Parts: sequence; structure tokens; C-alpha cells
Amino acid sequence: MRSLKKTRRIQVIAIAALALAGSTALIGYGLSDSIEFFRSPSQVAEAPPPPNEIFRIGGLVEPGTLVRGEGTAITFNVTDGGASIPVTYTGILPDLFGEGEGMVGTGAYVNNVFEATEILARHDETYMPKEVIEALKEQGVYQPDVTPES
Repeated sequence: MRSLKKTRRIQVIAIAALALAGSTALIGYGLSDSIEFFRSPSQVAEAPPPPNEIFRIGGLVEPGTLVRGEGTAITFNVTDGGASIPVTYTGILPDLFGEGEGMVGTGAYVNNVFEATEILARHDETYMPKEVIEALKEQGVYQPDVTPES
């Protein structure tokens, strides 16, 4: 009788492990299209991703590169101090978007130009995304906003 119980326990554990592995594989496969990796401009310049890969790029809008085209078309360069990547975007920009300001864009790198489908800018005067701060610190460019006390 003991060996039958032991055999059943092993079978139940094996089936549970297979079910867990199968469900993990299905979840990973389902999420694979929605996972977006963050890259700094230096990382994109060093190892350009394939044109079909959707990712996020972040840094500062390089001063002097912001060009508004016809309608809602816009081009600019995003930099982290180590590299500068040209960006194109068609759409409405956030209110706080501007030269020298932090931004994060979602899109693909096609023909050496980042084609953005979404642009995010900081939401107030002092906020900058964590990923952008880390990328700027790696390049030695980050300078925190310090307001003098009165």
C-alpha cells in the first residue's frame, strides 16, 4: 500500500511541474510581443537593433536639432552625451517636450533613424525617468537640478 501512495505522489508532483512549466512558457510567449527594452543612444550606436525590434530610447533632446515639419511631423536628435541618434515622429508632442529636456520614445531603429510611435516627456519641471538618469550618469553628463535655497 505504501508504494502505491508514493507512486501517486510522484505522479502528481510530476504533472504539477509539467503544468507549471507549460503555463510559464505560454505566459512568456504571450508577453514576448509586449516587452519593450530600454536602450540609451550609446547602446543603439554601439549595437544597432534589427529594424523589426520595438524598444524604448531615452536621453536629452539635443539642442539645435529640433525641426518641425509639415503638420505634426517632427525630427530631432536624442543624446546621452556619448552618442546622438536621429529621431522622427509624427503626432502630438507632450507640452513639456523641448530642446535640452529629457524624453523617452518608443519605436524602431530603421535605416539609422529611430522612428518613434510614442514620445513621452517628463511630467513636471523636476522629474526625469530613472532609465534616462542612469544612461546620463554612465556617460558622465547627468547634473541634478539643484535649486538654491533662499
